[in-house]
Amino acid sequence: MDRSVEEIIAEVVSGLKHLKGVRVIAAMSGGVDSSVMAALLKEAGLDVVGVFLNVWDYSREDVNRHGSCCSLEDSYDARRVADSVGIPFYAMDMREEFRRDVIDPFVADYESGRTPNPCERCNRFVKFGALLKAADQLEAKYVATGHYVQRLDDQSGIHLLKGNDAKKDQSYFLATTNREQAARILFPVGGLEKDDTRKLARHYQLPTAEKHESQDICFIPAGDRIAFLKREGASAGFVEGDIVDVLGNNLGRHQGIAHYTLGQRKGLGLPNGPWHVVGLDGITARVVVAHPEDAVIREVEVGDISWIRKPHAGETVTAKVRYQMQPAACELIEEGECLHVQFKEQQKPTAPGQVAAFYSGDELLGGGIVSKIL
Repeated sequence: MDRSVEEIIAEVVSGLKHLKGVRVIAAMSGGVDSSVMAALLKEAGLDVVGVFLNVWDYSREDVNRHGSCCSLEDSYDARRVADSVGIPFYAMDMREEFRRDVIDPFVADYESGRTPNPCERCNRFVKFGALLKAADQLEAKYVATGHYVQRLDDQSGIHLLKGNDAKKDQSYFLATTNREQAARILFPVGGLEKDDTRKLARHYQLPTAEKHESQDICFIPAGDRIAFLKREGASAGFVEGDIVDVLGNNLGRHQGIAHYTLGQRKGLGLPNGPWHVVGLDGITARVVVAHPEDAVIREVEVGDISWIRKPHAGETVTAKVRYQMQPAACELIEEGECLHVQFKEQQKPTAPGQVAAFYSGDELLGGGIVSKIL
């Protein structure tokens, strides 16, 4: 049903009315989602402070940055929105932290054969880590973001749920958020459809109402991952090596494992295909490929585990180990500080370095980082 702007606002504000007067930091990226988030918080009567994180020097990039994330132009847009909404605004220089916690691990992973998820690391270490510290300094109780994730509090505690818009759900990227962080994060647009968010942006006459979204990694705005890695000195990822099948038969040569990702099936240029990449070895510089029927997984090892809510004994749990994957039935087996995730059915391959997110129905329980394919 197509709802009016007034109905949408009333629904969101009713869920925030108990926080009237409470100070909250609005994490503003310069995009439409976080812009609407700030406007809704202000509408609900919270004491809102807008904060933008400057994480990367985009003067290095010879590209049009409009509509991406966290660039200088985005900072201008975020400030314009803050002025339009009528809230104070601060920009924080987080370039050193972003380099340490996101860029350096990203480069190291591609040199070793892992496939990193920089958005997850940015959320875990930079956005929430830094913003919650800023919240303490500014005496703010909460940090609010424009993520399409829903929060539900009840007598049993805090629960994070998938976003109401299935196409925009971002719960996967918050799987490594811990319980203490989750307790202090608000998601005002998480219950909205994306079209409703645009509708509200126009209603509030926000400068970002028609701003398009970028699908690129924010620090690789041109989408050229190889050029970025070479510029950042990932030399170990560009050592020539052999392409072999799972039996060790040599099928050809490659120009470096950084050119490949686990599960890749296009651009391999091998005879007798189709082939999927199932292994990348940073020590031997070998790329391992398999035919589709052999390029499936049943079990992965996951480390760096964080729980928002640990599953109860006997609770049905599903997991996704790729963003585009539908959560699949599985069993979680504790092995020391790691979890073995055993899927009930075969799944398309994932890669070490990717996020494993655990769910109970629509509730995000927690997650970790895939360390091994078993």
